Amino acid sequence: MKKYVFAPAPPMGFNTWDCYGAAVNETQFLAMAEVQRDRLLPYGWEYAVIDIQWYEPCAHSAAYNPFADLCMDGCSRLVPAENRFPSAAGGKGFGPIAEKIHSMGMKFGIHMLRGIPRQAVHLNTPTVTPGVTARMIAHPYSLCPWNTDMYGVDPDAPGAQAYYDSVFEMYAGWGVDFVKVDDIANTEFKPAEPYSARREIEMIRRAIDRTGRKIVLSLSPGPAPLAEAQHLRDHADMWRMSGDFWDRTDALNRMFDLCAAWYPYVGDGCWPDCDMLPLGVLQLNDRDPAYRRRQSRFTKNEQVTLMNLWCLFRSPLMMGGELTLLDEFTYLLLTNRDLLAIDQASSGNRPLQINPDLAVFTCLDADRRPVFGVFNRRREAADITVVLPLADTAVLEDIWTKERRAVAGGILTLRLGAFESRVFTAVSEPVEKE
Repeated sequence: MKKYVFAPAPPMGFNTWDCYGAAVNETQFLAMAEVQRDRLLPYGWEYAVIDIQWYEPCAHSAAYNPFADLCMDGCSRLVPAENRFPSAAGGKGFGPIAEKIHSMGMKFGIHMLRGIPRQAVHLNTPTVTPGVTARMIAHPYSLCPWNTDMYGVDPDAPGAQAYYDSVFEMYAGWGVDFVKVDDIANTEFKPAEPYSARREIEMIRRAIDRTGRKIVLSLSPGPAPLAEAQHLRDHADMWRMSGDFWDRTDALNRMFDLCAAWYPYVGDGCWPDCDMLPLGVLQLNDRDPAYRRRQSRFTKNEQVTLMNLWCLFRSPLMMGGELTLLDEFTYLLLTNRDLLAIDQASSGNRPLQINPDLAVFTCLDADRRPVFGVFNRRREAADITVVLPLADTAVLEDIWTKERRAVAGGILTLRLGAFESRVFTAVSEPVEKE
């Protein structure tokens, strides 16, 4: 069971997957981190996260290279590829990069796939435990269906827990503050054995706690099983509710229903995760020219709706676009202090109404004022009337435009465009007469 609260509010930061896939390098990462420090950190965006394949020298796109040669140390642990992360030379790992990120006032994160490298198992290399080799702790039938790097670890094998302990001890020594563990929470790829990595999650939780370092644990990909919500809360700080979220209207529309299912489990240092924000410039090195170096396909209405929903639900916020190419519209999306405060410090977050055409979410802000988000889920404009739980006549302030309107009897009427949304704070709510 999780002993400590390492993420008292939903983590905010950026992750390299949406813009660089499997192939980010040190120069690109640090350039984005500098933009984050200068432009986003003042608004709370503090985590800088390197995603998958940092240990593969030949990674060059968003695609995985099957059975690639990986960089390992003498204990069967993956280490950064020095041709991509030259500061890792001499056994320093991610220590120098973490030190730079910390000097910027931020926190450093990395991705890992659960398990032990297949390369280590095939070569039968040593682990940290004398006499225990990689082959002795591997679970050869526990495979990732979309990546060939790893075998699962057999929780019953002598030395298995010690291996995970050694991995996270190494990460802690580097100064890692956040770990996104992949191929561990989903049901989509393994419907016949949902949540089959339960015991590996428990091993990872123990390994983190034994480091004595506050390392936030994020589990991917989704959909995580709702039936395992309590186990997820006990062992992780955040976990994905869906598969990889990209800039498609149908994926955004589906997220309303996932939020409606998962909202009872939000809070107390545990954060169901809507996934990254595919905003700005994406997929800079995609193999397909149709996708390479493109702007988000979401309309402006959809991008605002994305931010409104993630924040009203209190999802972690991980920017996916290339920060050095941040345009003004995207920057303004990421820096609305009032909206971000809802994500970080609201309470009572829940849906008031959910149907195929409309969603209404509510919460209380840090000052205990009611907040309401009204979302048009239609692919066309619509006139919408909703009844809000407000006493007598209230004054609502739009969180984006700061325009105010009086609402009598809680009846709010709006004209919303396709996938448009509005968020209001009740800045004045007269007490209902007895």
